[in-house]
Amino acid sequence: MPDGQDIQADGNGGKVPPAPKARRRRWIRRSVLGLALVVLVPVLSVAAALRLNYTGDPADGTRTRDKDAIWLGHAWVDGRKTDADVTALAARLRKTGIRDLYVHAGPLEHDGTLPESSYPKARRLIGALHRAAPGIRVQAWLGDELATESPDGMRLADADTRAAIVRSTRQILDTGFDGTHFDLEPLHSGDEHYLDLLDTLHEVTRAKGVPLSVAAHQIDPLPALHSVAGTLTGHPKWWSQAYFGQVARRVDQIAVMSYDTATPLESLYGGYVAQQTSLALEVTPESTDLLMGLPFYRENNFDHWAFAETVPAAVRGVRLGLSRTDADRANFGVALYVDFAATEGDWAAYERDWVR
Repeated sequence: MPDGQDIQADGNGGKVPPAPKARRRRWIRRSVLGLALVVLVPVLSVAAALRLNYTGDPADGTRTRDKDAIWLGHAWVDGRKTDADVTALAARLRKTGIRDLYVHAGPLEHDGTLPESSYPKARRLIGALHRAAPGIRVQAWLGDELATESPDGMRLADADTRAAIVRSTRQILDTGFDGTHFDLEPLHSGDEHYLDLLDTLHEVTRAKGVPLSVAAHQIDPLPALHSVAGTLTGHPKWWSQAYFGQVARRVDQIAVMSYDTATPLESLYGGYVAQQTSLALEVTPESTDLLMGLPFYRENNFDHWAFAETVPAAVRGVRLGLSRTDADRANFGVALYVDFAATEGDWAAYERDWVR
């Protein structure tokens, strides 16, 4: 029934339907309101759920298991870092739970090869770190952009490319690294070629007696969200929980890139990390090291708001998720991204909230 404002009187005191323009305006108003409700209600519901996920107290003992990691930039292998830098890094590591260093030694070429010129000082760095920080593992961080969302990049579907990655892995391990850490992005959920590659790589690392480690996409916070995002934007972003589990079962260590979440508040980000921690714990074998990423960097864009994605919020979220899902999990830690952007405040928050 038309409302009072849309009824007009005719010359004889009767009523006539609204004019076409008035009907269009009314339709537009109602359509906009309906669209707003369709968008806002789910968004507000998700926000409320994440905020609730951030409440409560972490369980006692949900602190470092001395199996944490940090991503280190390329300056460590190209000659820019000095012996003094190694000494300073070793001194800092002694106050932490860090065991693994992911040292950027790539990137891989799109065809899977790795020029030795990419890491000229690697052997020297590994020796210096082993002397200055005994017990620390120095892993080669290798990555590349995949041709999943653009015409350029690495193509895992190509068997020759996968074979070249395996050869590059043997090559980098012969340099003396204590393991390999792969970060290939954007890697879509369900990619069987990636699983095949991991199976082969694990044979190589197992024969060398070193870990195979990977950086992992976040898990669907809502069922099948990666499919919806892929259809609407061409960028699925998330992995299904089942696919995450398939990857985790093929490696020794999996580090979730639990940042760049687009959440605008610390409480929402912390609640999101708590959820991601629980989802990952549910499908990661106890024999696999599960690490949750901490944002040791500052950017402000649609994907990452520095005032929301903070180290304290991430650590609290990790501890809450761990508390609710598997508080006694031994093979668990956090991974700090990234050394060259970290501030003293980031280090202090990590040490205060997670290490002590």
